Amino acid sequence: MRIEYNKDTELVKMLQEGLKQTGGYCPCRRARTEDYKCMCKEFREQIKDPNFEGYCYCYLYYKHK
Repeated sequence: MRIEYNKDTELVKMLQEGLKQTGGYCPCRRARTEDYKCMCKEFREQIKDPNFEGYCYCYLYYKHK
């Protein structure tokens, strides 16, 4: 398993700036709950699945099998 940033560096830059502005909460979601603190709960659960390969909700991270 390997997790890396999206290859689109402009998107990554924009999302990282959004994370700074929201105090670490996913800038792509309205709610500011612990479930949406980056890395969000949804992506952490997906990471646990050995068959999952893909992006997190906001496309900041990509998990390879």
